[in-house]
Amino acid sequence: MNQRVKVLLADDHRHAREGMREIVSADPDFEIVGEAVSGEEALELTGRLRPDLVLMDIRMPGMGGFEAVKAIKSAYPQVKIVMVTVSDDPAHLFEAIKKGAQGYLLKNLNPSAWRDYLRAVSHDEAPLHPDLAMSILREFGSRRAKPPETALHEDLTPREREILLEVARGLKNREVAELLGLSEHTVKNHLKNILQKLHLENRVQLTRYAYERGLVDSQEKTV
Repeated sequence: MNQRVKVLLADDHRHAREGMREIVSADPDFEIVGEAVSGEEALELTGRLRPDLVLMDIRMPGMGGFEAVKAIKSAYPQVKIVMVTVSDDPAHLFEAIKKGAQGYLLKNLNPSAWRDYLRAVSHDEAPLHPDLAMSILREFGSRRAKPPETALHEDLTPREREILLEVARGLKNREVAELLGLSEHTVKNHLKNILQKLHLENRVQLTRYAYERGLVDSQEKTV
């Protein structure tokens, strides 16, 4: 990274914030610029401190994490938000995606996995964690008989469809580029076009789109 990523922590539990602070501060690529104990404070501090990334707990007093995400993304769409929770309930993941979150981290993951994931989010290339991806596969495994409401992916070029599938399987831009014999810059441009054509905001929504419509086989392993 050319400059440090400014991070805002939002969690009403002091020990949880201390844990996040310890993990994130151990990486010189990140700089913690503030801490919030409620959704309302997270929104106010985002406007004042302009962080690049917000780590948001789901359950907080007053404005909860989901509503705070929606409010922040509405006012500051460039800010990336990662939900932090102990729950791997797919319903929570989907709600976070709908509100505009770029990622979803489980509190029980080891610190190195946290930092790797946050770095990937900062580079706009974070795949879902494998455990969460498998939750999506299980969730939609029984829904395949339902026809998709729309088939926006039919408007994609053959190359864009290839990239969509590899991203949905969990590959990063660099890995997709190596697999398909493209430059990483070309993959990023294709991914940008794919998101625009499908009316999606990020890779997590793209992954959900692919699983919902059966574009990725439910028996495949994710990375």
